[in-house]
Amino acid sequence: MSLESELLARADSQCELCGAGQALSVYAVPPEADGSAASCALLCETCITQLETPGSEDINHWRCLNDSMWSPQPAVQVLAWRMLTRLRAEGWPQELLDMLYLEDDVLAWAQATGEGQAEDDAVAHRDSNGAVLAAGDTVTLIKDLNVKGANFTAKRGTAVRNIALVPDNPEQIEGRVEGQRIVILTQFVKKSG
Repeated sequence: MSLESELLARADSQCELCGAGQALSVYAVPPEADGSAASCALLCETCITQLETPGSEDINHWRCLNDSMWSPQPAVQVLAWRMLTRLRAEGWPQELLDMLYLEDDVLAWAQATGEGQAEDDAVAHRDSNGAVLAAGDTVTLIKDLNVKGANFTAKRGTAVRNIALVPDNPEQIEGRVEGQRIVILTQFVKKSG
C-alpha cells in the first residue's frame, strides 16, 4: 500500500485539517518527516498554502481546527497546534490551545520549527498596568519601597530612568535610585510617557 493510499484510507479521503475532499496531497510534517504515514498528513491545497505562507491565513478557514485538533494522529495534532499558535492573537485560537493536550514528544515535535517562538513571545516585562517595558524606559514608583541593604526608602513618585530588564524574570527590572542600582518588582512601577 502506498503512502498516499494509506493516508486516503486513514483520512476517509478528506483533508485531515478542514475536511475538504478535493485537491488532496500528502504533506510531510517538518522537521520529523521520515516518509512514514505517522509523520505525514493528508491535506488540501488551501491548508498547505496557508501553512507554508505565514501571513496568508484566512482566519475563518481555520475554525475547522475546533474539530481536527482532537485527531488521534500526532501529525495532525502538531499541525493544529502550530496553526492555533500562529493565530492565537485572534482570541478563539488561544481558547482552543488552552484545551488542547499534547503528549510531551508530540509537543516537542510541534515546537521544533519555532512556531510561536517569535520575538514578541519572549519574556515580557509588564508594569502594574500591563504596559510592556523595554530596556531604557523610564518608570515611576507607585508605592514607597524599603531598599534592603541600602538603608533608605525609595519614595512613591520617584522616576527611575534607563531601566534594565532582568532577562530570566519578567517580574523584575533594575534601575538607579539615589545613586544605588537596585532590583525593583514590576508590580510596583508604571511606565512613564
